[in-house]
Amino acid sequence: MTTTTPIADYALLSDRHSAALVARDGSVDWLCLPRFDSPSVFGALLDDRAGRWSIRPAGACEVSRRYVDATMVLETTFETGSGTLLLTDALVAGDDRDVHRLGAGAPHVLARSAACVRGSVDVEVRYAPRPEYGLVVPLLCAVPGGMRARGGPDRLTLSSPVELSVVGQEAAATVPMREGARLLFALHWAGADAEPPAVWGQGRIAAAIDTTTEAWRRWSDAHQRYDGPYRDLVSASGRVLQALSYQPTGAIVAAATTSLPETPGGERNWDYRYSWIRDASFTMDALWVAACPDEAGEFLTFMTTAAASYEPERALQIVFGVGCEHDLSERELPHLRGWRGSRPVRVGNGAWLQTQIDVYGELLAAVHRLADQIGPLDRENRAFLVALADAAAAQWREPDHGIWEIRGEPRHYLYSKLMCWVAVDRALALGPDLDAGDHAGPWREAREEIRAAILREGWDESAGAYTQAFGSSVLDASALMMPIVGFLPPDDPRMLATVAAIAERLVDEDGLVYRYRAADGLPGEEGPFLMCTFWLAQAQALAGWLPEARATFARAAAFANDVGLLAEEVCPRTRELLGNFPQAFSHIGLVNAAWAIAQAEGAASDPACPSDPPGVDH
Repeated sequence: MTTTTPIADYALLSDRHSAALVARDGSVDWLCLPRFDSPSVFGALLDDRAGRWSIRPAGACEVSRRYVDATMVLETTFETGSGTLLLTDALVAGDDRDVHRLGAGAPHVLARSAACVRGSVDVEVRYAPRPEYGLVVPLLCAVPGGMRARGGPDRLTLSSPVELSVVGQEAAATVPMREGARLLFALHWAGADAEPPAVWGQGRIAAAIDTTTEAWRRWSDAHQRYDGPYRDLVSASGRVLQALSYQPTGAIVAAATTSLPETPGGERNWDYRYSWIRDASFTMDALWVAACPDEAGEFLTFMTTAAASYEPERALQIVFGVGCEHDLSERELPHLRGWRGSRPVRVGNGAWLQTQIDVYGELLAAVHRLADQIGPLDRENRAFLVALADAAAAQWREPDHGIWEIRGEPRHYLYSKLMCWVAVDRALALGPDLDAGDHAGPWREAREEIRAAILREGWDESAGAYTQAFGSSVLDASALMMPIVGFLPPDDPRMLATVAAIAERLVDEDGLVYRYRAADGLPGEEGPFLMCTFWLAQAQALAGWLPEARATFARAAAFANDVGLLAEEVCPRTRELLGNFPQAFSHIGLVNAAWAIAQAEGAASDPACPSDPPGVDH
């Protein structure tokens, strides 16, 4: 049987090395250790046979949940007829007290606390690890204080205060609890070349949860100072974006999952557990508002390391593994049936072979925005950034696959040209910081040539708007970025016409925005994109259309689940969340749209890291 749990039913845990998804019913259905992109230990998200770890009351109950204030530690409350169970879940962040190093000491431990806080509750514990995306069914062996799993490349130890009975291929117990009782569990991971992890006692697990809670609070207190409209949503999104960053290298993943579909039962299923230059740059940009990104320097170091020896004569690779890996060859996992039968399930991502020339602009824009946090650039970083600007100046005339990674023939996408303009524009703005010397002249020339080409060839009279590609009449939400990046003034007549056209013709019946509405070489349909809807709100705010901006923002933000998480898309029929989860792009869009509305209202105090506001017009 394939899993039918709605995507919105999941909450995220992160230690800034890896991620877990916990369903409303207390089941951990997704956990990859020790990295975001490692094979799953629990994979019931994609196939019920791929493993899970459930702690919940026996029988019927009502469920509510929340993140502990200013943290990524999850509390789930189960109300039964006889009592109340409080379940607390955390991926242990370690005990490093440096607020700039959240997760540095992460021990690869998932800690869970089950406390009876009212009456009495019978608690069911079910433990079925399935390493390597469910290929391995390990042998479960009891040890003092817990259980070990043998088999495959993962060494797993479960610390448990109760004896679990192994029945078939899982361990289980039903434990009667009364008010005041507390049971603490922990799952520990080590590689095959290490000793099996040791069992932890109850006190140590409790201390690990407390330490993780305090670490997230310290980070939030030190970094999150946004005080404008939608403050709670912006702060929550900032923590989600931080949770999607890989602490050891500074990489940022696009989402915590693979193969959650854009169309249920379809094949638009991709692995998003990698670091796209575009997504990561946008994330660092959004964190400027939502949480002072003191990791900006680490991110730039990650990029220069991943793209070592880059030369502007060739295209920059657009996506890397979180450990700077280049080869992300895509393959299918035919033994997994996929979420609601959405096959194939994929790991790796073939986009690493695509040419997408927009990435130069996103990266240079993020460096420009975060110059104060990055500090003086060393020789290697200066050379890398100069090479990116040179590449944009040299390659902007070439076709590519565009921001949406369309798997067809390369085209002259407007957004790609726009971001090449951004690349040279921001390189010029960085000025002496790059020590660019005689590069400035060619950059200025390229900036004017790109601008003229976009104004001449990007506008389509029949559409009455700037469109997806030169010579095309297809509307594309990415044209909304033109005023956002400062290419055109927000009140430019053609820009206003484009925003109005997208708001009228590229939306569904509820006003959510599609990326585009045209054939893209793949079967099946897709839903409206939440990020694109937030782009519309941001463009409307910049144009001074505040009632429209607030309404658009509200429509998109309403799809956040009960703990504030957003996926990529909304199903056009059922209105449920679709796509990999949580999706960094959607949370980035929320943050930037909120900031634009705050600026337009004059209601925002300075964020954590004052700098130029989004959409600087040079």
